[in-house]
Amino acid sequence: MSAEMDALVRGVNDKLEALEATLHDLGGVRGRCAAEDGSVTAEVDADGALTGLWLAESVATRPPAEVSRLILWAARRAAAEATAQRARIIAGLNDALISKNVGGDPDSA
Repeated sequence: MSAEMDALVRGVNDKLEALEATLHDLGGVRGRCAAEDGSVTAEVDADGALTGLWLAESVATRPPAEVSRLILWAARRAAAEATAQRARIIAGLNDALISKNVGGDPDSA
């Protein structure tokens, strides 16, 4: 193969590795937030889906509306944390794809 073809193949392989690493990292994204008193803890994944909810025994003494507000608050905060993690991972992918541009010209195909 020519040096140009070798560079092209290397660039494509680098991008594939960056994509695979991103998928792996996204699979590990978790946002977790606990109420200040520890009575409610929520965990979400990279998509914002609730993956865990922990309630302390102390919530049994609180009105249901208060408990539901705490759950929603913790879930929103956990989702915000997961979103921030996901954004950092995607930004890293974007940087990797731009810096390892195949052919050197962003408009080349």
